[in-house]
Amino acid sequence: MIRLNFSITIQAPREKVWTTMLADEGYRQWTAVFSPGSHYVGSWVEGGKLLFLGLDDKSEEGGMLSRVKEYRPHEFVSIEHLGLVTKGAEDTSSEAARQWAGAQENYTFKDLGGQTEVRVEMDAVDEYRDWFEDLWPKALQKLKRLAEGAK
Repeated sequence: MIRLNFSITIQAPREKVWTTMLADEGYRQWTAVFSPGSHYVGSWVEGGKLLFLGLDDKSEEGGMLSRVKEYRPHEFVSIEHLGLVTKGAEDTSSEAARQWAGAQENYTFKDLGGQTEVRVEMDAVDEYRDWFEDLWPKALQKLKRLAEGAK
């Protein structure tokens, strides 16, 4: 497991960036960079279960089984991955699922006086390093355009 870090400064207040990033409509748009049809099922509440879903390369729905570890509105959210979702089924016991178990994604929203710095800190399986390093900057640019009012 490796730890990756990404950040971006967005010309919008922290509350707007937070809502754009985590509310269903905005989430679907900026995360489509990672997977077509990307969305989540569940609630952004501390201790809440979330399924992060999208289409895999066979056009089957899959993704991550996770829980919200910490939730401080407009400031910080931490997600802990528990396993995978494969063909609609939750998986915590396969080798692939165990590789992701305990991995975290942390999102920090820092107020810069009308601007917001978004910092992403995430654990990843090493074989996905290049994929995340390619796609996270693109996803954050999409989030920036959405939060700043461009499509």
